[in-house]
Amino acid sequence: MQQSLLNEHNKAEYPPMHTAEHILNQTMVRMFGCARSMNAHIERKKSKCDYLLPKAPTAEEMEEVERRINEVIDQHLPVSIAFMPLKEAGDIVDLKKLPENVSDTLRIVRVGTYDTCACIGLHVNNTSEIGHFKLLNYDYTDGRLRLRFKLTE
Repeated sequence: MQQSLLNEHNKAEYPPMHTAEHILNQTMVRMFGCARSMNAHIERKKSKCDYLLPKAPTAEEMEEVERRINEVIDQHLPVSIAFMPLKEAGDIVDLKKLPENVSDTLRIVRVGTYDTCACIGLHVNNTSEIGHFKLLNYDYTDGRLRLRFKLTE
């Protein structure tokens, strides 16, 4: 299947940060049982993601988020891309956030066996290219957790 069959992408992400976002999303899903980020602003110097949570996480939980993300990064996992029909992809990824006019072919990005999602953004080839994840700060208001983070060497 050719990439020309995919929806166009309107943004060029910084691949290490964008790949770290995938790991962050999966870590939040695993630790808190929430959905992937409802809103994300991914930039080279620092980024932010918002999650819906029923209660504020503790400082210890947030330290654990950072620790787990860096543990995944340090495994030097391969990042792979596959193309598959939309109907088939629905068996392995959440399709709720896709646009209404989504193409019949999806691009599936896998970070080792840790995370799998539909994505048309730019990624590294291996988590060893990311550096380390640093949680800068977070705040929780009315069921919404906002995380601000950056990458370090």
